[in-house]
Amino acid sequence: MKRSTLLLGVALIALGFTSCKDEKEVQAKKTVETYVVYVDSLENVSAEDAKTNWEAIDAAYQVKINEAETALANLKENAKEQEAINASKAKYEALKAKIEAENAVVAETPVLNSKQKLRNTLFGDGKIGEDMNFSWVNKDNILSVYESFFQSYKDNKGDFSREDYDEVKLMYEGLDSRKNTVEKEGLSSDDNAKIASIKFKFAPMLKMNRIGAKSEEMAKAKE
Repeated sequence: MKRSTLLLGVALIALGFTSCKDEKEVQAKKTVETYVVYVDSLENVSAEDAKTNWEAIDAAYQVKINEAETALANLKENAKEQEAINASKAKYEALKAKIEAENAVVAETPVLNSKQKLRNTLFGDGKIGEDMNFSWVNKDNILSVYESFFQSYKDNKGDFSREDYDEVKLMYEGLDSRKNTVEKEGLSSDDNAKIASIKFKFAPMLKMNRIGAKSEEMAKAKE
C-alpha cells in the first residue's frame, strides 16, 4: 500500500513538472507572437505619426524584442519562433532606417524665420533674402513681379501682423527702387503704365492695412 502511494506521488510530481513545462512553452510562444504582432502593427502607423512618436515606438520595441529573445530559452524546439523573430527584426530595421533617414532630412532643413517666409510668400521661394537684392528683376519680368506681388499681398494680407506690414513696406520700396533702374534699361511704356496702375491701387491699401494692424495691436495691448 505504501509502495502504491509512493508511486502515485512520484507520478503526480512528474505530471506537475510536465504541466509547468508546457505552460512555460505556451507562454514563450505567446511572447514571441506578441512581438511579431507589434512589429506588424507598425505598418498601420502613418509616416508622420511614426516620425513624431519614434522614441516611444522604439522604446516599446526594445522591451518586446528582449522579452521575445528571452522567451526562446523556454522553447526546446524554437526554430519556427526564431525564424519569426528574425523576419520581424528585419522588417523593423527597414522601418527604422527609413524613419531615421527622413528625420535626418528634416533636421538638415533650415527653419525659416517669419520675415523670410513673408518674402517667399510675396516673391517666391528664395527670390529675396535679407539683403533685399532685386537685381534679378529686369525690364522683361518686372511687370509680372509687380502683378504677382500685388496678388500675393491681397491673398495673404488677412494673416499679416503689424510687423509683417512694416516688412512689406520695405520690400515694396525695394521693388520701386529697382523699377527706377529698370526704367533706364528700356522698360516699355505699356508695362510702365500697368505698373503705375498697380501702384495706384496698392499704396493706399497698404497704408490703410498698416493703420488697421497698428490699431488692433494697441487695442490688444490695453486688454
